[in-house]
Amino acid sequence: MGNAESHSSQGCCRFHYSPEELAILDSVFDAMSGSSTSEGTKSGKTAKKLVTLATLKAYVHKAVLGTMTVRLYNGMRSIDPIKKSTGLTDTITKKQFVAFITYVLRGTAEERSLIVERMISHDADGSVKGKQIKEFTEDLIKSVVNLLRHEKMLRDWTLEKTGDSTLGLMRLTAYLMSELKAEDAQLSEDNLLNVEYGKHALEDWVYRVSYIPSFLHLLVTMGFHITKLQPQGELFSIKHMLPQCIGIKYTGLVTVMDIPSVIFLHTNLPSELQSQWKLIFSSQTHGESFSRFSGQILHKGPSILVIKDSDGYIFGGFASHSWDVKPQFQGDSKCFLFTLSPQLGIYTSTGYNDHYMYLNHGQQTMPNGLGMGGQHNYFGLWIDGDYGGGHSKAKPRCTTYNSPQLSAQENFSIDTLEVWTVGIPPEDPLSKSKGVLDQDPEARTLLEMIGKTRISDGLRDPGEDEEEEGNAS
Repeated sequence: MGNAESHSSQGCCRFHYSPEELAILDSVFDAMSGSSTSEGTKSGKTAKKLVTLATLKAYVHKAVLGTMTVRLYNGMRSIDPIKKSTGLTDTITKKQFVAFITYVLRGTAEERSLIVERMISHDADGSVKGKQIKEFTEDLIKSVVNLLRHEKMLRDWTLEKTGDSTLGLMRLTAYLMSELKAEDAQLSEDNLLNVEYGKHALEDWVYRVSYIPSFLHLLVTMGFHITKLQPQGELFSIKHMLPQCIGIKYTGLVTVMDIPSVIFLHTNLPSELQSQWKLIFSSQTHGESFSRFSGQILHKGPSILVIKDSDGYIFGGFASHSWDVKPQFQGDSKCFLFTLSPQLGIYTSTGYNDHYMYLNHGQQTMPNGLGMGGQHNYFGLWIDGDYGGGHSKAKPRCTTYNSPQLSAQENFSIDTLEVWTVGIPPEDPLSKSKGVLDQDPEARTLLEMIGKTRISDGLRDPGEDEEEEGNAS
């Protein structure tokens, strides 16, 4: 009954849907239209099913903003699968719905940008203003964060233990807007909001900025309750926007990062390091000792260092290798520097030199401290060996990462310092014999006294009770 209409819908799309996928789309459209597949006319033919704005509002996930629901409605009804040019209707057919899903989940940059254009303004005449794009982007990010929170997919990141997500949303929006290419590159940020962007500019934006397709994918699959139908395969699957958070759930710690900032950094990490983040140092609990700081981060695998300075700027660096104390530079070109506040930014290797990572302590002839990029005494990011302060000397730019000055002042004071390992940490040689440490409490206590934690505490049990015990050492 419903399948016949689904298969005809398929004709307006380039992609083949499996019977299972078609059944899911049938079920969603039936629920969205407020009808049932068993309904029929007196003649026995399938009843015409249509989605209105009212039925869509009644169906869509409550975490989706009302303004975004209207945008979804406009995006679907603007599609013309049978090439009629009679203007927009007030209802959505199954053909339009299937075409919309196809464009969002499988479409080209051109098809996705068409959807984005119509969601931004249903009466767009081929161009939209920067201000309209900004409003759409804010609605999209906020709806995504709301969906992740309501569906318990924040992965142990909580709004209570992270920074202000409202500010984070504004910064992520500004970052995505900065990727729009206006014809006049000399315009100020305020003027860019009044510029009109045509189809080619939107298509280029959607093609280059992976956040937009990813956010739309999550909005549609979760907002239309498709994920609750437990579909198989990649079409409706959701890629995690956030890593698993380990280290703050049962503590009083509040990280300086907000949810949109974590999404931003997570997306910029190598894919093999996106599974989990574990807090291994926080000045809030470990104190302000460089020896304690360096002892906590040695030989723990790739990590992210986050600093909040006394002026409220938040910045840091990604270390692609384990930190080790030695007078030579370490790491490789996967390392990068970043800013999170007052704006988002990623600064990657220029290839000019290999001064990616540096950590030294207790030396008479070499600088003592932690650095990333630049050169001795002129690092892109530097933490003094006596702790408490550092510098970001980049005039005009850091040679290694092409980064600007990250901190508010060239020489800054540290307010908060955090280090997170990313991905699955390497095995700690001191905790290799799991059975011995489990059976010998004194050996475990000795490790805790010298600042060593058992990596297995965070891996063998999905609960965090044992993980937090290790982090408290």
